[in-house]
Amino acid sequence: MSAKTKQQTTRKPRGPAAPRAADRVVIFDTTLRDGEQSPGASMNLEEKIKIATLLEEMGIDVIEAGFPIASNGDFEAVREVAKIVKNSSVCGLSRAVRMDIDRAWEALRHAKRPRIHTVIATSPLHMKYKLQMTPEQVLESVIDSVSHARNLCDDVEWSCEDGSRTEPDFLCRTVEAAIKAGARTVNIPDTVGYALPEEFSALIRMLFERVPNIDKAVVSVHCHNDLGLAVAKSLAAVGAGARQVECTVNGLGERAGNASMEEIVMALRTRHDSMPYKTGVKTEYITRASRLVSTITGFVVQPNKAIVGANAFAHESGIHQDGVLKHAGTYEIMTPESVGLTRSTLVMGKHSGRHAFKMKLKELGFELGDNALSDAFRRFKDLADRKKEIFDEDIVALVDDEVVRAHDRVKFVSLQVIAGSKGPQTAELELDIDGERHKTTTSGNGPVDATFNAIKAMVPHTARLQLYQVHAVTEGTDAQAEVTVRLEENGKSVNGQGADPDTLVASARAYLHALNKLFTKRAKTAPTALSA
Repeated sequence: MSAKTKQQTTRKPRGPAAPRAADRVVIFDTTLRDGEQSPGASMNLEEKIKIATLLEEMGIDVIEAGFPIASNGDFEAVREVAKIVKNSSVCGLSRAVRMDIDRAWEALRHAKRPRIHTVIATSPLHMKYKLQMTPEQVLESVIDSVSHARNLCDDVEWSCEDGSRTEPDFLCRTVEAAIKAGARTVNIPDTVGYALPEEFSALIRMLFERVPNIDKAVVSVHCHNDLGLAVAKSLAAVGAGARQVECTVNGLGERAGNASMEEIVMALRTRHDSMPYKTGVKTEYITRASRLVSTITGFVVQPNKAIVGANAFAHESGIHQDGVLKHAGTYEIMTPESVGLTRSTLVMGKHSGRHAFKMKLKELGFELGDNALSDAFRRFKDLADRKKEIFDEDIVALVDDEVVRAHDRVKFVSLQVIAGSKGPQTAELELDIDGERHKTTTSGNGPVDATFNAIKAMVPHTARLQLYQVHAVTEGTDAQAEVTVRLEENGKSVNGQGADPDTLVASARAYLHALNKLFTKRAKTAPTALSA
């Protein structure tokens, strides 16, 4: 039996591609792959599974779970997500080399709807300096990689990295060759965010006009946000005929990030009059997904961020307030409920019981197991004893904070700090380290420094503090503080987040969250062609 025949026999049998409605836009979420490439945004296996599960629940069509050849951690994450997710397609990225493709298929082979995504650069700049290949060599590699992937998997996507800066004639040749070799989706990335919306839509129209077999594949776009135009370019491409958009929750991604999933979806929903296209996304999950990704990665959403920012549905101007009170449509083009900001029907406080708390969590979109529910309820009662008014945002911050710590090796127990202008500032900290209690007292240049010195004394490490950021979850002097910490060690950076009414306790929780991420972070020797 030939090698090719042997590969073909391992391919998962699938029927012909289902016909796709002309107005249906496929949402391809790459939060777990491209989003994780943001410095400090690394996620462990449990966190990736939480996000993937929620993305599937909200109706995301394709979940790009990682880059299997990059590391054992990425391989394991793609494999486990592939096993768990049933309704969405699960995708793994590979370079245009057989070793990468085989590794991707090994991670994906148990998926109900697997997709191999293979990528190679096609711009003159990338071919000459990065790949050091001629255009003919790249074209040959396109044909070989897509053919090999198609022998293994029926659903193959091909991407031309730096597609927006590729010479038009060569772009048409490579797209035609990829489709002929078996690609069901061809993705045209604006890898460095260089194109303007009108340029990008013209590029997509050109492909439809010049590539003879373009009707045999779905045309996809993947836009970066270096000039703040990723969403605008993606929507312009949809208007030009693209029917898949690659995006991330909160616009997470390397450099200035990617097209924001929530902005793409809500733009198509809100402006259906001008863009008569639809997605399969249940928009009521958007806020929950945004908060989960923010908590896990430690990337705080800016208050004025479209759709999911704290100010997205806030009105301070008297004229605006008057208008909204008379008719919400005067200043709100979408409802808070449409993105999952539900109005509270249960007012929570110190006398609320476990059942009411569980119902409140369900109202907010959380389903916790018994142990997690008990821990969250205990922290809720502690919070209620210290805070007059409990807002929904307080409960979300509390639960998110609890969920992301489920598998931490080092856990916070207690903190007592002596601070003030006279000094010295000291911190007495107790931690649970691998199931054993440890306590120490240290001093520092201020209470935060003393607290972090105490952690270093009990958990020696060489990580350097790159970022320390505090913001209030709600209004009022008794508001919970949400702290973000970024640590860097040996070129690897991670973000941690913690919430508590006491800013110093929140700081300790955030530092420990980041530290635990460093412990579990897999060493990544990512190959060159990671960007799409």
